[in-house]
Amino acid sequence: MKLYGAPMPAPNPRRVRIFLAEKGIDLAETPLDMRKREHKSDEHRARNSLGQVPTLELDDGTTLSETVAICRYFEEIQPSPSLFGTTPFEMATVDMWVRRIEFTLMMPVGNYWRHAHPFTAALLTQFKEFGESNRDVYAGAQKWLNKELGSRPFIAGNDYTMADICALSTVDFATWIGVPLNPALENLSRWHTTVTARLSAAA
Repeated sequence: MKLYGAPMPAPNPRRVRIFLAEKGIDLAETPLDMRKREHKSDEHRARNSLGQVPTLELDDGTTLSETVAICRYFEEIQPSPSLFGTTPFEMATVDMWVRRIEFTLMMPVGNYWRHAHPFTAALLTQFKEFGESNRDVYAGAQKWLNKELGSRPFIAGNDYTMADICALSTVDFATWIGVPLNPALENLSRWHTTVTARLSAAA
């Protein structure tokens, strides 16, 4: 199989690389140069009609896209160590937190990147006032997550899960584009230090 992705700072391919590193699955990434728009080529659109990465191509030529879907595939073929929970409640809780991270944390970061960052200005029509307003939205999301992390070590509970991977890739990308974590938020800072110290974070 082949995993099509892109190097740092692209957050979505990094999610899958971290997940595979946690699982101990050795699958080299086939990089696409996003600055050269290789992910929008006809060849790649045949794999992923939206022209996105990551995309997983299986040995029979079928493909999977979207980070959580790809990671769930690997969770099913190699259940241990579990990164989506083991009981029905744990699995539902991880799903809940992945959804919350994507909507509450990743959405304002994506909106800022899309509408306010100079790298995207040359590619897309921007609404800069809206883009800049997402700084405050992201700041509020950090405060919310900081409060949540006051009662547990990881996003979804006592164990490191896919929710932590989604959050880590988001906050690191946000820092790279100029909207860093607030160091005064002690619980969030403690969580970030803990998950960054994991060997998989270097993926």
